Amino acid sequence: MRHLFFIISCLFISLVSAQNYTARDLKVTPLVEGTLLTPSEKETPPLAIIIGGSGPTDRDGNQMMMKNNALKLLAQSLSNDGIATFRYDKRIVKMMQDRTNFSEKDFKFDDFIEDATAVIDYFSKSNDFSNIYVIGHSQGSLVGMAAISTRDDVAGFISIAGPGQSIDKVIIDQLGNQAPGLKENAIQAFNDIRLTGKSENYSPGLASIFRADIQPFIASWMQFDPQELISGLEIPVFIINGTQDIQVDEAEAKMLQNANKDAQMLLIENMNHIFRIITEPGMDNQKSYNEPSRPIAPQLPTSISSFITKM
Repeated sequence: MRHLFFIISCLFISLVSAQNYTARDLKVTPLVEGTLLTPSEKETPPLAIIIGGSGPTDRDGNQMMMKNNALKLLAQSLSNDGIATFRYDKRIVKMMQDRTNFSEKDFKFDDFIEDATAVIDYFSKSNDFSNIYVIGHSQGSLVGMAAISTRDDVAGFISIAGPGQSIDKVIIDQLGNQAPGLKENAIQAFNDIRLTGKSENYSPGLASIFRADIQPFIASWMQFDPQELISGLEIPVFIINGTQDIQVDEAEAKMLQNANKDAQMLLIENMNHIFRIITEPGMDNQKSYNEPSRPIAPQLPTSISSFITKM
């Protein structure tokens, strides 16, 4: 029994010592709250600001019916490597929780850019960090590029599973692969929104994309071209995608790199959209979206740490 207690005690000590950072919750604006992880042994570490993907995504990368802790695990890994991280809830999370002034039709894509800008401004004024980097995941890649496009206080940008086309083209490509019968109707609906600001003659099967309340948001999102934005970045850029990503194909990453020839690109074999290694495509990929204890691909934080520390 004494021997067993010793083994358990050693295991506990090793688990505690593996966390080489301190955590602190911060409110940047009334609508933006997040968690700052600061490495314990560095006085002025680099800081990576992590911007989440589409939907009501919280600071950990989760949504109401989906918990995988993708962004939390990435942040913890980076902070254990000596890189401070700040990840935050999207404003829609706060608004849904408070149920105050919440209306889908009032949302614009620019709101997310405004929030990312506020976060960068907040930390740019601090003397606690040697440099600031921005990591954008999925939709957050486009948000991040738009937020830093006219700044000179960001040292580098990392895109993880970032689309290489405007959102209308991405959705049309997805429909072509998954629901080809709806593709032409979607093209017409997007054209209507582009020309008149709204669409009324869309298939019921496309209601989740084109319902009236979210059309203003879709219209504002369509205006941003990731290839145009990334081509204008004059800072080091690192583009990452997984080969088992069923939401953003690796071809999108190649489009981004073609638009910025100086950018580095890494395709992580068998990594999916939420950073898990998938060796058996199909149900295993979908199940991973609700497996928070499943580890993320080790190559992801390792490669990002290397990119940042070599700058």
